[in-house]
Amino acid sequence: MGVMTLISGVGLLVDDRMLLGSPIWHKPFKFSVSFVLYGLTLAWMHSLLTRRQRVGWWAGTVVAAGSAVEMVIIVGQVVRGKRSHFNTETPTDAALFSLMGTTVVVLWLGTLLMAVVLWRQPLADRATQWAIRLGSVIGLAGLAVGFLMTQPTADQASGRITGTVGAHGVGTADGGPHLPVTGWESTGGDLRIAHFVGMHALQVLPLLALGLAYAARRYGWAADAGVRPRLVLVAGLGYAGLVGLTVWQALRGQALSSPDGLTLGAAGALAAAVAVAVAAVLRIGAARSRSGPGGSGGSGGSPGPGAAGGPGGAAGALVGAEPRG
Repeated sequence: MGVMTLISGVGLLVDDRMLLGSPIWHKPFKFSVSFVLYGLTLAWMHSLLTRRQRVGWWAGTVVAAGSAVEMVIIVGQVVRGKRSHFNTETPTDAALFSLMGTTVVVLWLGTLLMAVVLWRQPLADRATQWAIRLGSVIGLAGLAVGFLMTQPTADQASGRITGTVGAHGVGTADGGPHLPVTGWESTGGDLRIAHFVGMHALQVLPLLALGLAYAARRYGWAADAGVRPRLVLVAGLGYAGLVGLTVWQALRGQALSSPDGLTLGAAGALAAAVAVAVAAVLRIGAARSRSGPGGSGGSGGSPGPGAAGGPGGAAGALVGAEPRG
């Protein structure tokens, strides 16, 4: 996959062809980078397995094979000067797009199998364990957004548009004005945003757990073993809310860069809920730290002040129970 990234990068530099308003090698470059990150993450997750390693190996192999087939088709269509996704202009194009649909299902099932194996794998660090669990579930949801894109639009279903089945955009035609770098639609909804955000939860949440483990060696607020998994849980729920928000915004035909009051209100409420929950977790951790070995602290003790009653109320009740592996 690294070779595909290199080839696509060279293509961006030397091939000036355009497709749907973007450099023709833009899509294979984005996909190859994404697959590299995805593959490295799964390889790291597999390294954590102490049991069911063979099942994990097969799951990773299935994902790698599906990714390779997907990239070969995308690059092959670029060489032909054709669209890879949603293209049914000729029998060959339709067959290739159908095969891509099959590989997406294979990728999803392989990731699901890896998620099931990892969910049952006990890890010493509960923050990492919950980061992997939540990242896997959110990642599967993000991958599943891709299936929404394959549904025919009203114009396609009525026959007014032929040679295309499915679209990235909602309320706008693919290939119109778009945001720089990402290529996401700027005049309507774009389901690729939720697809991207969701599937990369597999990297974001484990990186958060890693950062918290580093912080635990330097900062007192992160030293309590109960604080880190709670923060990961809050971050995971907030991240899931963000994926849901981007799906909702896209399905309403609204560009990421042009949110309306309803979207801004929902985003603000989500951010506020996460901030309150984080503050409650940190306060609980501080209280447990102050209580010391003789108090109610410790990684297995009670949540501390504010967990259900007192200041913090509902937020404390939400985060007061420590996630268990």
